[in-house]
Amino acid sequence: MKKVSLKEIKEILSTPLNDLIFKAQTVHKKSFPKLDIQLASLLSIKTGSCPEDCKYCPQSAHYNVDLKKEKLINIELVEKAARKAKENGADRFCMGAAWKKLNNGKDLELVIKMIKTVKSLDLEACVTLGSITKEQALTLKKAGLDAYNHNIDTSPEFYKEIISTRSFDDRLETIQNVRDAGISVCSGGIIGMGESWDDRAKMLEVLANLTPQPESIPINSLVPVRGTPLENREKIDSLEMVRIIASTRIIAPNSRIRLSAGRKDLSKEAQLLCFVVGANSIFYGDTLLTTENNDMLNDKELISQYKNEQKSIFNSKSL
Repeated sequence: MKKVSLKEIKEILSTPLNDLIFKAQTVHKKSFPKLDIQLASLLSIKTGSCPEDCKYCPQSAHYNVDLKKEKLINIELVEKAARKAKENGADRFCMGAAWKKLNNGKDLELVIKMIKTVKSLDLEACVTLGSITKEQALTLKKAGLDAYNHNIDTSPEFYKEIISTRSFDDRLETIQNVRDAGISVCSGGIIGMGESWDDRAKMLEVLANLTPQPESIPINSLVPVRGTPLENREKIDSLEMVRIIASTRIIAPNSRIRLSAGRKDLSKEAQLLCFVVGANSIFYGDTLLTTENNDMLNDKELISQYKNEQKSIFNSKSL
């Protein structure tokens, strides 16, 4: 695939909104003609006490956050949550552990059992467990893992302002280990942490030039949590999210773009516009690891409305 230059990405990001929306929608309809939305459920299988110092994260042990810490949960709870997710229409079940890295031994063994349990329910299995080695990636693939999430978070330059306990190159190494094992890559970033538009462009440049591009790209907006260093950051304007989603769709036409953390702060209209310009996956359920998510019934109504808006109003019996 042809390398996407930083200049090209900046030109896309700075396109007048009307033109950007039109171009992104055109690419989206060509790549995903069914205009379907993937529903992914997310469960925290190990919460809090993470040794990382990511300034956005309430799970870091470095910050005084009102968070109930939990050790690795048991298989029964995972199976119960996965069954509920499937009953509610989820396609993918994601499991996240607040670790810097996956440890061999009991932790790895239990994660393997969790993956097999999820797969037995005919759900796609995805995990995010921090850094993993090549050997661990191969083991997870053998267990049936479909996808591994490991976000790059932001640009290589701004990354140093947000995290000191893991380098940007460390993240790229884990992504490569996942890719080499034949597991789908899920990797995206966060906007609203104080980064510039230049940083956002550089983040997209890295994602666009992964070979191949990630099968899934989650786009998060910061959820400021009291007790974290970024607690006083102002929430982004919804059109910034629309612009990022649209630009990501243009440069990564075949990736699932997941409208992720921060979605709860977007209006129904803003979320619909994100779907129009290329978002075609959401986290579905009441919580995102430790932060509140959209109400499930509201999401069902939102998706139903989106599907209905794809039809001509002149076919409506109400007219």
